[in-house]
Amino acid sequence: MKSNLENYKNIDKSSDFLFNETGTFKVFNLNNLSDSIELYKYSLTNNYIQIYFCCNNECKVAFNFEHCVMPLTEGNSCMVYFKDEKMDLLINLPPNSELLAILISIEHFHSLFSINGTPLFNYNSLKGENPIIEPKEMNSSIKLILSQLRTKHTNELLRPIYIKGKVYELLSYYFSQSSEKETDNCPYISNEETASKIKQAKQLILSDMNNPPSLADLAKEVGLNIKKLKTGFKELYGVPVFTFLLNYKMELGKTLLQEQQLNVNEIASHLGYSTSSHFIAAFKRKFGITPKQFAKS
Repeated sequence: MKSNLENYKNIDKSSDFLFNETGTFKVFNLNNLSDSIELYKYSLTNNYIQIYFCCNNECKVAFNFEHCVMPLTEGNSCMVYFKDEKMDLLINLPPNSELLAILISIEHFHSLFSINGTPLFNYNSLKGENPIIEPKEMNSSIKLILSQLRTKHTNELLRPIYIKGKVYELLSYYFSQSSEKETDNCPYISNEETASKIKQAKQLILSDMNNPPSLADLAKEVGLNIKKLKTGFKELYGVPVFTFLLNYKMELGKTLLQEQQLNVNEIASHLGYSTSSHFIAAFKRKFGITPKQFAKS
C-alpha cells in the first residue's frame, strides 16, 4: 500500500533547488534547523541517476513507500538508480540534519562519461534489472565541494554557472575512484554477451556511417532481435541507434571544422550528406549555429 503522503510537504523549487535545468540535472539542498522532524516529497517523472550526500547528522530517503528506505549518516553518500520513470522521493530529516541531492538525467549522465559515444568507464557491480544502491563514504575533496555548493560565494546572476561548474567538479571526484577499479562492463545490461553484441553494432554503424545498415539488418548481423538491440543500445549509450550515429557525425563535423582542412561542402560529402544544405541544417539543429559560424568562432 502506498505511503500516506499528507504529512510530506512538496519541495519548493524557489528555495530548495540550487539548480534545476531540464535535460541535465537538478540539485536541491534541504537543511532542517527546527526542533522537529521535517518530511519532504519530490515527484520524479523521468529516469535519473540519483546521488545523495548527508552533510549533517542523519537522514532517510525512501522511494514510493516509507519502508523502502535508504538511511544515510553524516559524511556518507549513496548513488541510486531505478528504471522506473515515475517515482515519489520521500525524505525524512531529523533536527539539525542536512541533505544535498543531485539528480542527473540518464541521457546527460551518458554524455558526461563518454567520448563520441564510447563510455569512459562502467561498473562491474551495477548490472541488471535490480535497483542500483551504492553507498560511499565522502572524502575530503567531496566535502569541500559540498561546502562550496551550499555557501553563496557569487552574485545571483552568476550562481547557476558557479553551481554547474561545481557539480561537474564534484562528479569527477565522486566517480574517479570507481573508474580506476572497473573495467569495460555495462551497469545496466546484465548479460555481458548482449553488451558485447551491442558494442559490435555500434562499430558496424560507425564503420559504414555514410550507408549504415537498417535496424533489421544490424540486429541480424550481431545476432539480436530488434527489440533487444534497441533497448540495449539505448541503455548502453543513452540514445537510440540512429540518434547516436547522428550525434557522432555532428561531433566529427565539429572536429573537421576546427581542423580547417576541409570546407563545408567537403565535410558534408565526407559525412555522407547528398547536399551541403542537409548537413548545414542538421548541424544548426544540433548546435544552434551554422557550420560557417562555428568555424569563424
